[in-house]
Order: sequence, then C-alpha cells, then structure tokens
Amino acid sequence: MSPLSPERYERNHIRDCARCGRRAAKAANWSDGPICRTCLHKAENTHGTCPTCSTDRLLPGRRDNGEAICRDCAGITRSFSCSRCRHEGQLYTGRLCTRCTLTDLIHTVFDDGTGSISPALRPLADRLIASPNPKSTWMWLRRPYVRDLLSNLADGTLSLTHDALHQLPNWRTVAHLRDLLMASGALPLIDKQLLHHETWLAHRYAELADDPHLRVLRAFATWHQLPRMRARAATKPLTSGSRRAAGEQFKTAHSFLTWLDDSAHRLGSCTQSLLDAWHATHSQHQHNTLRVFLRWAISDSRMPKLRIPTPATPKTPPLSQRRRLELLRRALSDERLALPSRASACLMLLFAQPITRIVRLTLDDLISLDGELHVRLGDPPTSVPEPFASLLLQLADERPHLNTATNPGARWLFPGRRADQPANPGTLREHLRLAGFLTGTARPAALRQLVLQAPAPIIARALGFHDKTTTRVAADAGGTWNRYAPNDHSQ
Repeated sequence: MSPLSPERYERNHIRDCARCGRRAAKAANWSDGPICRTCLHKAENTHGTCPTCSTDRLLPGRRDNGEAICRDCAGITRSFSCSRCRHEGQLYTGRLCTRCTLTDLIHTVFDDGTGSISPALRPLADRLIASPNPKSTWMWLRRPYVRDLLSNLADGTLSLTHDALHQLPNWRTVAHLRDLLMASGALPLIDKQLLHHETWLAHRYAELADDPHLRVLRAFATWHQLPRMRARAATKPLTSGSRRAAGEQFKTAHSFLTWLDDSAHRLGSCTQSLLDAWHATHSQHQHNTLRVFLRWAISDSRMPKLRIPTPATPKTPPLSQRRRLELLRRALSDERLALPSRASACLMLLFAQPITRIVRLTLDDLISLDGELHVRLGDPPTSVPEPFASLLLQLADERPHLNTATNPGARWLFPGRRADQPANPGTLREHLRLAGFLTGTARPAALRQLVLQAPAPIIARALGFHDKTTTRVAADAGGTWNRYAPNDHSQ
C-alpha cells in the first residue's frame, strides 16, 4: 500500500484538538471531539472521583464545562482496564498498565539465570515495583546501561559490593543505583560523600597508572585522607564541601610533586627554598590545600622537616543589617521563587544556618509547642516567628521529589532526587546564588546580628554552633556580652 501524500494525511488525520486547541494528529475521537496525543496521555493518567456517578476511578472524559468525568458518564467506549490487574490507566503491550509492564521488565532484568529474581536484589526489585510513579521507574530501567548493569549484578557477572561499583564508568548512574541498593538494604550503608570520594580516587588511580608519584599519592589517600573521613562520617554525615576539599588536596599534591620533578628534585630532597618558591608562584587557595599533604609527608618522614607558611584566611565583609532585612523580606514575600529556596534563605538569614545543615532538617525537627512552631537546630528548639512559620509548614506539605521510587515516605524537609538522601547542598546553594542570596555574606551577617542581641553561649546552644565560633564572632562585632558569664542565666 502506497504511503499517503501530505495532503491526504492532513485531510484524514490532522484535526484541531477539542481540549487544547492545538492542530495535531488525532489520537482519539471522543464525545467532546477529536483529541491529540498529548491530551490523550493526560486523560489516561487523570484519576479521581467522578462528579456525576461519585465513583473513584479514571476520569478521561470531560463535561461541557471542562470538568473531568469517567468513561461511562462521558460515553467513551474505549476500555482503559489492565488485562492483568484491572487497574484503569494508560495501557502498553498486551494491554497492561504501567505497573504491570514495569513488573514484567523487572523480572526480566533481575533474572539470576534461573527464571527468578536474584535473592540479593529482591529488596531493590520490591522497592521499584512499589514505586509511586511506576512510569518514571520504567523509563529509567529501559536505559541500556542501567539494564546491563542490573543484569550483571543479578547473574553474578558483577559482584554486588561497593568496591566493584567503584571501578565502573558512568559514575552518576552508578551512584544513583548504589543509593537505591543501600536504601533497600541490598548493600551496606556507607556515607554518600565518602563513597563519592572513594569512587573518585579509583578513577584517579586508573588515570595515574603510569605516573611515578602514584605510590605516594595512594599512601596519602589511603593512610591519611580516608581514615579521617571515615572517622568523621561515623559521628555525622560528611558534607560535599569536605569531599571536594579532599579531592583538591589530592590534585594539588600531584601538582606539587610534578613541579618538583620539573625542578629536578624529589619529595625527599625538597629544600626550604624550593618550598618557599612554590608558595611564591602559586595561589593562596593552592597554599591552603597543599598544607595537609605537606604536614602528612613531614610526619611520615617522606620529606625533610621544613617550615610551612601559615595560611591566610581572607575575610569577606558581611552584609549590612539593612540589606539583610531586605533579603529576608524578599524571601518571605516573593512567590516567584521556589518554595525550598525561600525557606532555606530564611533559615540562613534568620538563624545563620549553613546549607549543609539546612538540607538535613527533617519533618521531626518541626515541633509545635504551645501553639507555636519551633525548629530543632540545637537545644532547646528555636521559636519560628510568623510569617516564616507558615512558610515552613507550607514546605512540609509541598515537598518535591516524593513521587518516585527514590524517596517514598522520606522525612527530609528538603528531599533530594537520590534514594533516602536530602537535597544536594551544592544545588541548593546555586539556586540561592542565582536568586541573589549569597551564603558567604548572608550567614556571617545573620550570626553577627544574633550575637549582638543575646549572649554568645546561648546562641551557640540554641542554633547548634560551637561556643568558640559564636564567642569569636561576638568579639569581632564588639558586642556587649564579651564579659558575660556563661552560667549566670541559669541562676
């Protein structure tokens, strides 16, 4: 049969959609007129209570006023019932709904070679099948690399261990899958940032396979960086900043060793004049990141005991109180900004909270006491004034990223896209920067104002800071509480 000419195709298949008005190919012809494919897909995913017959089911039809109604009340003869589970919705091959289609795909991908789902991956399979948004999970599993990766884990081609996953390319996909595996219990739970650094190191080792300095760099990472990161992760989650700092220390150490080679010297023969020359020709940031490696090399007797220049810490002047209040007013009132950005900006401008701590707040940290909202930042919980209290409660009710297999039932106030993980601090910080809220100047301004209003020890305890931090800020601000006795307030 010869293909239709453009004119005949236009005459036979192109119509003005009765719902959106767009001129497009006709996907259905219902009681309200021809429907385009976009409106058809929307209708196939609209569920609720039919206002005509009061049944809870799929609502693909439309009244004259545009109100959604069920297929029976709309006179639609097309069936939307899954041939297996009878759920009404969008149907795929074999007239199966999205969840049944996803279930079949999971049984295929997770097959261990015996026709059954691999027992080790059963927790992950159950989690994916129960996803609140099965179509999103199904689309993710259809990606060739994801399917190959899961199939290799299921049949034993790839070992189900963190070390095996460290060696794989496409680290973003691997990181997302590993989060799901840990959240479902298929892999031991390890700090996310620690895993990122270990994966990053594995790729760096591969790149430096023929480098003469690999042995020293591997020793630095294995015996200095990783033990300290693991110890910190055992007490509280690592931040993305600490992980980036460790990576910069490794890269700067490699640059320094390469620079010594170019100067015809090795680490063991480095002199004070050479070290001073390196500091004179490199940036302050490189000075600060190399300092950790130099101290380790000296203590490990890998280089002579030399004097390491004291690092300089530049101070950025904080915002004025007037500018801080302007930003706070904008965060509270500007509804064009995303709700998470508004709430995090208020937490930063009111309570001087760092982004890494903000993203780890949970619903359990919002406490109602005597009819007032309190947020647990330290001990005791801090009272939240209006209208910020209403903004926080709105965020708690409208949190994003909960409609996938990643974070169902998450308690995070700022849930992220990764399994059982909060929002990425770097992403939230970038959103705030683009909206005009600079964390580097806003937080110091807020903390400075707080310690001018109350004794530094009280601010530290209530907002989760160290006493020395608030005391130093109070001294720099010239506050009147410098001679305050910490225990006087309890008498």
